[in-house]
Amino acid sequence: MATIGVDEAGRGSVLGPMIIAGVKASKYNIKKFAKEGIKDSKLVSPKKREVFARLIKELSDEYIIKKVNPKTIDNYVINGKKFRRLNYLEAKTMAKIIDNLFAKTAYVDACDINAKRYGITIKEQLHNPIRIYSSHKADMKYTVVGAASILAKVTRDNEIKKLKKKYGDIGSGYPSDDKTIKFLKRYKKENKEFPKCVRFSWKTLKRI
Repeated sequence: MATIGVDEAGRGSVLGPMIIAGVKASKYNIKKFAKEGIKDSKLVSPKKREVFARLIKELSDEYIIKKVNPKTIDNYVINGKKFRRLNYLEAKTMAKIIDNLFAKTAYVDACDINAKRYGITIKEQLHNPIRIYSSHKADMKYTVVGAASILAKVTRDNEIKKLKKKYGDIGSGYPSDDKTIKFLKRYKKENKEFPKCVRFSWKTLKRI
């Protein structure tokens, strides 16, 4: 019997897309993942994540990776009604992934402070009868979610590499990164506007 795990990468970044990945795998292969050391992407080195990503793609029944661009994120953050902003966008995207992978059970890493509410939001948008287990730190609790976190993180890192080729050293893209802030300040000063890869709805830009 197969199980689905879903997680994201780049949610809090001021630059680039948010990546959401879903992995569907049998119990046998999930045990293989665990035996190989596959776990939450934050606990794995970038080089090892690349190796694991190839293994996950090879052993999983199916996987789906979706890229949510800054413009879409801005639209939900700025124009979304209460409870229909970034959390809702993430839940909506996760629901699409889960529906397309289809299994009886899916484990998701909850971004909402209320994990149960987040699970309900996903379930409301499903077209198939799938049991949803929504919890905080699911990427640490469940190997299949850890596998999804690795695919999301590797894809996100590759997106940042593309932006670095275009703009130079932009750092990690997160507001806490001094390199990212220095890049944004310099770009704004030189071009009188921010690059198109930014999330204009982020307070970081207002502060700059």
